[in-house]
Amino acid sequence: MKESVSAGRVWDLPTRLFHWLLVALFAFLWFSGGESDALMKWHMLAGYTLLALLLFRIAWGFVGSRRSRFADFLAPPAVAWRYGRDFLRNRAPAWDGHNPLGGWMVLAMLVLLLAQAVSGLFATDDISIAGPLNGAVASGVGDALTDFHGFNINLLLVLAGLHVAAVAAHRLRGERLTGAMISGRKAGAADQPPAPAWRALVLAVLAAGIVWLLVTLGG
Repeated sequence: MKESVSAGRVWDLPTRLFHWLLVALFAFLWFSGGESDALMKWHMLAGYTLLALLLFRIAWGFVGSRRSRFADFLAPPAVAWRYGRDFLRNRAPAWDGHNPLGGWMVLAMLVLLLAQAVSGLFATDDISIAGPLNGAVASGVGDALTDFHGFNINLLLVLAGLHVAAVAAHRLRGERLTGAMISGRKAGAADQPPAPAWRALVLAVLAAGIVWLLVTLGG
C-alpha cells in the first residue's frame, strides 16, 4: 500500500464520481434542510439520491477496484494511531490510496451519512413534510428519528471540516489529494487496473432500484 517510485492510476471513475456527487449533494442537503416546502421536496429527492449513492459505494467497497475496497484502506486502529502520530511529527510516509487515518475517516463519513439518509426516510416536521416511511413507525419513533436527523447533520459538518483540514495539511506537505480525486492519478503511486465498468453500472442500477422500492412502498 505504500507509494512506489512510479506514477499511476489510483482512483477509478466510479469512486471519483461518487466523491464529487456526494460533495454536491451534501452541500445542497445542508442548504435546503428546513427551508420552504417547495425546497424541501428537492431536499427529499436529493436525500433519496444520496441513499442510492451510499448503497452503491458500500457495495463498491467490496467489489470495486483495489484502492476503493474497504480491505485496502481500513487498517487496524493501532496502525491508524501511529500514522496520526507520525503525521503530526512530519514523519508519516505517503500512501497510494487512503492513508490509515483517512480510511477510518471514510468509514465514519459513510456510516453517519447512511444514518442521516435513513433517518430522513422517517422524519417529519409534523406539519406538511414527512418522509415516505414515517407512517410505518410509531409517532414517538418518528419524532426520535427526526431529532436524530437534525443532530446528526452537525456531526457530519464537523467531519467534513476535519476532512477539508486534513486535505489542506497534506497539500502543505506536497500531497495533492484533491487533484488525485479529479484525475484518478497520484504522483508516486503504483498503477492499479480499474474494475469492469459493467460491474459499477449493475450496482448503480440495483442501488437506485432499492431506494425506489423503499420510497414507492412507503409512499
